[in-house]
Amino acid sequence: MDEPLAVFVGIDVSKDRLDVHLRPSGETFCVSRKATGLDELIVRLATFPVALVVLEATGGFEAAALAGAGMPLCVVNPRQIRDFARAMGRLAKTDALDAEAIALFAERIRPEAKPLPAPEIGRFAELVARRRQIVEMLGMEANRRRRAADNHLAKKLDRHIAFLEKELAELDRDIGDGIKSSPVWREKEALLKSVPGIGDVTARTLLAEMPELGTIGRQQLAALAGVAPVNRDSGLMRGRRTIAGGRAAVRNVLYMAALVAIRHNPIFKAFYDRLTGRGRPKKVAIVAVIRKLLTVLNAILRDQKPWQNA
Repeated sequence: MDEPLAVFVGIDVSKDRLDVHLRPSGETFCVSRKATGLDELIVRLATFPVALVVLEATGGFEAAALAGAGMPLCVVNPRQIRDFARAMGRLAKTDALDAEAIALFAERIRPEAKPLPAPEIGRFAELVARRRQIVEMLGMEANRRRRAADNHLAKKLDRHIAFLEKELAELDRDIGDGIKSSPVWREKEALLKSVPGIGDVTARTLLAEMPELGTIGRQQLAALAGVAPVNRDSGLMRGRRTIAGGRAAVRNVLYMAALVAIRHNPIFKAFYDRLTGRGRPKKVAIVAVIRKLLTVLNAILRDQKPWQNA
């Protein structure tokens, strides 16, 4: 007797409902986004040999419910689905068509099912993301303050800058308290900060934004951080390799950490000088230092051993 075909599920999340598409059968149905609709969805999917459920990152509550029911789940960036649909020539957009595109993506690309982060990690990531937003707003308001010619407007900007600085201090305290409350996070932060060039902001951003650190290979990490070189070749033409994609927040803090490491860490400085001495552009050499730094941090968390200068 033949085994039933594996089922790949695509779910499009809209304001009030979930559009569901199953591959390869092409079966479709809709459920409400309310708790009763999620219960119905889980019951219906339980009747199929589900190999993978894919939904976009906008479906946070739905992802938690499906993961809690033991479904093999992958939450993807919406841009990946848009690029996939565009590559297939699908320009029309409706909820049903989006669900079909997600199901096709699941069936043909087969991204790896991944467990969702624990709730405390999600909260920690939100605090770190909010800190980044506050820092960006402070920069924008400081630029406006420098250009302000009107005294009344300048005073308003000063008040807002003071408010943002207070919010930033409170967020730093909340993040610090979150680290202190977890022995695991305290240990990981200490290990990361043992590397010259890694401070509070970099360590906490890595803990929040790159939980895979210490568990996967260096090439995968470089791709996740967006510092893996991407080929730009076509036919006989060989284009310049560039970096692209990845987690911008991680890449940004690692860039600053690499600059500090180049100045104050003899090993990374020697590595940087060796590359520039061979004629490599400075930016290319800095990206190489970021990759080396990421490899070192990955090994430190993997082996649970702090940095040693020797």
